Amino acid sequence: MSLTADEVKKIAHLARLGINTVDIEAYANSLSGILDLVAEMDTLNTDAILPMAHPLNQVQRLRPDVVSETNQREHFQAIAPQVEAGLYLVPKVIE
Repeated sequence: MSLTADEVKKIAHLARLGINTVDIEAYANSLSGILDLVAEMDTLNTDAILPMAHPLNQVQRLRPDVVSETNQREHFQAIAPQVEAGLYLVPKVIE
């Protein structure tokens, strides 16, 4: 797909980019190359390819999920301004 100078100007206007008129032809060639590459990639069959979350086959090390502190809910709620049925009551902010 080949972009014209007018199309590049329109794209620059929509993106609120200020580009020099001298550089418009270079931008047109670069953007056309990108669009050609996307069109070429669109023709490939990717049905048997699984999506990846990361290009490297890595696993995140996770720490064991164990309780490391004692439950102090009653202590914290005793010093809270307002508590009801084990929940903290906060003032209404949005009307």
